[in-house]
Amino acid sequence: MDNTLYLVVPCYNEEEVLRDTAGKLGAKMKALAASGKISCASRIVFVDDGSRDRTWAMIEELGDGDELFAGVKLSRNRGHQHALLAGLMTVRGEADMFISLDADLQDDIEAIDAMVGEFRNGCDIVYGVRKSRSKDTFFKRATAEGFYWFQKKLGCDIVFNHADYRLMSARALDALSEFGEQRPYLRGIVPQIGYKTATVEYDRGAREAGVSKYPLKRMLALAFDGLMSLSLKPLRMITVTGALMLLAAFALLVYSLVTAFMGQSMLGWKIVTVSVWAVGGIATLSIGIVGEYVGRAFVETKKRPRYFIEKTRGLAQSQGGGKTGD
Repeated sequence: MDNTLYLVVPCYNEEEVLRDTAGKLGAKMKALAASGKISCASRIVFVDDGSRDRTWAMIEELGDGDELFAGVKLSRNRGHQHALLAGLMTVRGEADMFISLDADLQDDIEAIDAMVGEFRNGCDIVYGVRKSRSKDTFFKRATAEGFYWFQKKLGCDIVFNHADYRLMSARALDALSEFGEQRPYLRGIVPQIGYKTATVEYDRGAREAGVSKYPLKRMLALAFDGLMSLSLKPLRMITVTGALMLLAAFALLVYSLVTAFMGQSMLGWKIVTVSVWAVGGIATLSIGIVGEYVGRAFVETKKRPRYFIEKTRGLAQSQGGGKTGD
């Protein structure tokens, strides 16, 4: 086995941290190569997700200075999951193992050694998992853990406290290429591949510069994408809710008739108003959920390209232009 490793690093407006990130990742890769753990043909591939700053210019400068660095530039901003997938699919077939991580390096790069070790032990997928969230704020910790718990309850097969810091073997990446979702949610898709897996725990650090590319709005959007793409339980919950509403309406009818025969006054317009608002709200919510599934199915049937690659730097596909996701 050649043990060639490609690091795939999505970037969006990362000029403040990119040079420092490149320095640390470069030193790590050279140390791994010197120890014989990976091949000297290994590369670090930065994926520019339509940045508006000098991110791509810096990637080109890094490639000019050291062939260890390569780059992929998307034609426009497509979001973290698409950028990560674009990078992985572009370098697919070029290495024996691939590790995805974020440009801010909050995920400890020292865990790469353990990931490579698990790969050499026969694992096809190695998940980087946070040891704890003790450094997070209460709100961040509560929402994150609640997100994982909720996803699990709805039947989504995801790894607790794992984001997108993972190693995949060449055959695992080939399997990933078979998934054709227009809105990929890799945290939920990768566990469906199977093969032998392992986890590596690490401590997550703080971002040293720049701002987070995942504010609350994007986190909620990602969580919603994961829920709608991996579970049908919301649709089943609508059915159960409808059945419970019918039972409640029947019970209210019986109660009203009994109180009327006993000569007691009925609750009148108040109960009617509450019932109408409750039924209307639940019905509107239900229609919205069904509409979301129908809309996503509609988008999937169009099979539009998930991304376009404008150019590459330092890769076999250096001609660039027009490559789309498989």
